[in-house]
Amino acid sequence: MKCNTATGGLQGPRLSVAWRATELEIHMNFDEIIDRRGSHCSKWDKMESLYGVPADTGIAMWVADMDFRPPAVVQDAVQAQADHGIYGYYGDDSKYLAAIQWWMQTRHNWKVEPEWIFTTHGLVNGTAMCVDAFTAQGDGVVLFTPVYHAFAKVINAAGRNVVECALVNNAGRYEMDFDAYDAQMTGAEKMLVLCSPHNPGGRVWSKDELQGVADFAKRHDLVLVSDEIHHDLVMPGHIHTPMAKFEDITDRLVMMTATTKTFNIAGCHSGNVIIQGAGLRAKFAGRMNALGLSPNSFGMFMVTAAYSPEGAAWLDELILYLDGNRKLFDDAINAIPGLSSMPLDATYLAWVDFEGTGMSAEEYRKRVENDARIAVNHGPTFGKGGDNFLRFNIATPRARVEEACKRLADAFKDLQ
Repeated sequence: MKCNTATGGLQGPRLSVAWRATELEIHMNFDEIIDRRGSHCSKWDKMESLYGVPADTGIAMWVADMDFRPPAVVQDAVQAQADHGIYGYYGDDSKYLAAIQWWMQTRHNWKVEPEWIFTTHGLVNGTAMCVDAFTAQGDGVVLFTPVYHAFAKVINAAGRNVVECALVNNAGRYEMDFDAYDAQMTGAEKMLVLCSPHNPGGRVWSKDELQGVADFAKRHDLVLVSDEIHHDLVMPGHIHTPMAKFEDITDRLVMMTATTKTFNIAGCHSGNVIIQGAGLRAKFAGRMNALGLSPNSFGMFMVTAAYSPEGAAWLDELILYLDGNRKLFDDAINAIPGLSSMPLDATYLAWVDFEGTGMSAEEYRKRVENDARIAVNHGPTFGKGGDNFLRFNIATPRARVEEACKRLADAFKDLQ
């Protein structure tokens, strides 16, 4: 494995541990406890007002950002701009676009042309832009639920109709039922938003499942928006396939990716909307121009820095750390009678089923939030199929995960 200094990129597949250690000398300390309270942090500063979890002793495991610092290369890029001291309009995005291209090719074996790339203010904004550009008031937008709650929020706010196609929970693993979904379609549906890898279920969809999604979109003449924001956060032993690898749907496909989840820089509000099809691309560009949207310069510098060999090395270490957190959390949860944590192929979001407790949602939430003092996302906000579930964010120092597990075991000790 070697670095090609002419292109600024790595040749070959994912970085090896040996290469990271000997070539980059990246040093990470994911065990460091960083106090985020009082920093205008939604995850930590809102948990008391929203969930009643005390700010001084509570553990925030809801909002999907991490409690880790990003790679030093990102910190250095921000510091360089602060040191320069002039914050004008961003120009010459060639390095920024090249960094995105390099990352998609190197990490995902996906060749992207620079003219396909749009920059939005994050991927919730990207989703909203797609709804605005490709659908009209009253149109249906299909979601495979339960799924990331912001999708339904922006669809409803735009005056479109959310069409919920429920995933099948097969022995604790989500699957798709296209026969049932075909029967639901009325012809009013114009778009499908796919979450791949899946949030909150943590599934990495197989190639056959993704082909089924592509065929479903073609059968019903749907624009397919594939939100792949978690595509870098895949656990060892699993492989994510970009929807763009299915070439027969490029005329109806919108790909959405970002650095924000991967590198914990959600506050930069920068997302990649990548559209190969010329027709969809022209429509999207028209709406971007009509709304006068342009990216934040700090986000551009952060993205360019993150999509780099240094960023890749940091990410590989992060995944190993998250995998350790996953094993710890799942073992602890599954040891509590009545609780079950879905196997996590990807993301850092554990989806826990409380149905086996026989408790009402009010009762098990009280035990989690009041007794264990942990703020988590409530399952019904993710749509059909979310009842009886809570979502836990395990992207936090391991000592905190261990403490959360102890509190949960104590909160449900009468079941043991």
